[in-house]
Amino acid sequence: MNLSLNRRALRLADQLAADAEAYGVAVHTLANGTRLIDCGIAVPGGLEAGRLFTEICMGGLGRVSYATTVLDGWWLPAVQVATDHPVTACLAAQYAGWAVQRDGYFAMGSGPARSLIRAEDLYQELEHQEQADVAVLCLETRTPPTPELADYIAERAGVAAAALTLLVAPTASTVGGVQVAARVVEVALHKLHALGFDLRQILTGFGTAPLPPIAKSDPRAIGRTNDAVLYAGQVHLTVRADDAALEALVPRVPAATSPDYGAPFYATLKRFEFDFYKIDSLLFSPAEITLTNVASGRTFRAGQVNAAVLRQSFLE
Repeated sequence: MNLSLNRRALRLADQLAADAEAYGVAVHTLANGTRLIDCGIAVPGGLEAGRLFTEICMGGLGRVSYATTVLDGWWLPAVQVATDHPVTACLAAQYAGWAVQRDGYFAMGSGPARSLIRAEDLYQELEHQEQADVAVLCLETRTPPTPELADYIAERAGVAAAALTLLVAPTASTVGGVQVAARVVEVALHKLHALGFDLRQILTGFGTAPLPPIAKSDPRAIGRTNDAVLYAGQVHLTVRADDAALEALVPRVPAATSPDYGAPFYATLKRFEFDFYKIDSLLFSPAEITLTNVASGRTFRAGQVNAAVLRQSFLE
C-alpha cells in the first residue's frame, strides 16, 4: 500500500491556504518559492486551523475532532484523535522528533517531511518508506523561517524549495495548544516503543486530552500542553499480542510510573533548568492507557486522570 504522507498532507495544507481568512491563518511565499502558512505568529489561528494543522502533522492518516470532558466535576473542552494507521501517522509523521537547528535558528519539526529527511534513528525501525516530490513540515516556533532555512529543509528532504510547504505555530497559541494536546496517541506509542513493545502489533489508536488554556508565554504553554497529556490524556489502542505480555506491560505505561511525575510540567522543567533532556524520558506518556487485544478479546488498562495537578497547571 502506498500511503504518501506528504501528498496527503499537501492536500490538507492546500485546503487551509485556500480559505486562509476563515481559518485565521496567513499564507506567504518566501523568496525561494517555499510556501509558508502562519498559523499563530502574526495571526490568531483558531480551532479549525488547529484541527487541520494536526491532521497535516499526521500525514492525513488521522482524524481530529473536538469534544468535552468532565474531570472531577470540572468541565473542559477536549481534543479527540483517531487513526487506523497509528504507527505511520503518529511516529513516521506526527512525532516532533527533528530539532531544526541552523545558523542560530531553532524549532521543533514534525510532520511528514521528517519521513523524507530521516534524521532520526527511529526510522530504522519503522516500516514506512516515503517517496515524494513534495514535502510538508510543521514547526513549533515563534520565529518565521527564512528562505535560507527553507532551502536547507528542502535540500534535506530532497525536494525543490518551491515544492516545500512550512506551517508554523508557537506553543502559546490556539493552534499550538491543539496540536500538542493532540499528540496524546503519539505519546502513548512512543512510550510503548521505549518499553520494547513491537509497534507492528498496534492496529488502531484513539485518544482524548483536554485543551489547555492559552498561556502567557511559550514556556508556560509547554507546561500546560504537556500537563494535558501527562495528567489527563486517555488513550485506547487495539493490538494483536500475547495476553500475558500485555498484562505485564500495561502497568508500566502511564505517566505516573515516572519519578518525575506529580508536579505541573512547568515546575518540573524549571527544576531541571529548562533542559528537556534532564527529565526522565519515561514521564512522557498519557495519564491512562487501555489496550484491547483482538487476538483474545481481553482488555487491559492502567493509570488515572489527576485533576488536582491539572487544576494547578490550567488555573494558575
